[in-house]
Amino acid sequence: MPRIELSAGPIDYQDTGGDGPVLVLVHGLPMNHTQWRKVVPLLAGYRCLLPTLPLGGHRQPMNPDADLSQLGVARLLGEFIERLGLNDVTLVLNDWGGGQFLISDGRAERIGRLVLVACEAFDNFPPGFAARALGKIAGVPGVVWLMFHGLRVPAIRHSRSTYGGMSLHGVPDEVLDGWFNPARLSRAVRRDFAKFATSAPDRRTLLAWSERLREFDRPVLVVWAAQDRLMPAEHGPRLAELYPRGRLVVIEESATLIPEDQPERLAQVLTGFLSDPRARSPPAQPLRERPPPAPRSRRRTCRRTASARSGGGLRRTPFRPPSPHRDRARARRWREPHRTAAGCGCARRSAFW
Repeated sequence: MPRIELSAGPIDYQDTGGDGPVLVLVHGLPMNHTQWRKVVPLLAGYRCLLPTLPLGGHRQPMNPDADLSQLGVARLLGEFIERLGLNDVTLVLNDWGGGQFLISDGRAERIGRLVLVACEAFDNFPPGFAARALGKIAGVPGVVWLMFHGLRVPAIRHSRSTYGGMSLHGVPDEVLDGWFNPARLSRAVRRDFAKFATSAPDRRTLLAWSERLREFDRPVLVVWAAQDRLMPAEHGPRLAELYPRGRLVVIEESATLIPEDQPERLAQVLTGFLSDPRARSPPAQPLRERPPPAPRSRRRTCRRTASARSGGGLRRTPFRPPSPHRDRARARRWREPHRTAAGCGCARRSAFW
């Protein structure tokens, strides 16, 4: 498996190669690239890259001082895309939705399209009661070790409150072993997992970051699961409405892990979205020089005439006539039409009584 050294540490990834459009498929917590094992063979003609991010299923620990917060991992994903020289990327997220923070952070210049497949959104970081409880106690010594050793028990790993509730058809044990074993066997990987699990921002910050997503003016596909127990059903339509060019597809007979429950349907929706001409990102506009400002006329005109010539309205500034007690001659001039003064024929008068 190829490996690239980034600022936070080494990242393993898979690359199908080819000259087709580039898709970066991102996994969830604590998973790896095998989350997409059923979908990638159905994406013929596309170059698929599957990085294993430090979310607990990674085999190579990160540097001890690595920033593994939600925003830190999102920036690491952006660094991965940049270091490989990828442009016009279709970023596909499932379960973990932190990749959207690249947009909130102003680092989405290499992303041409976004596909959100039943992922975290708005203030749903992390999703579900069990994940939120873990986020509060994962920093306690021994808690993460106990959790990953407990997931060796079939009754726990297949429970509806854990990973059994993320798929209607169930995830095979050999796949789950590949997700859980790195953290179970490596103290450094458990350290990385605990840093990420305890890094969820507060609700106010998450909603503020979500508002910035409106600035993403490229195509967005939201794929939601009809039987999802972790991602609220109303978040799908909200996401599609939040993005200016968003659209929504709801897939039946699936939970959070749509790549596991409905890979054929997901691949069909994904390829249909990518082949749609409306999903093409607009080309970058060349910079244009500003024309020099037009020379101002030296002829003085009143504000009413100048506004009419330019097509605008009157400025809402209060009119202050001169005091008749202080300057009676000047007051008489303001009562009369100022045709000779401005040459416009405007019969503006003062508001004297």
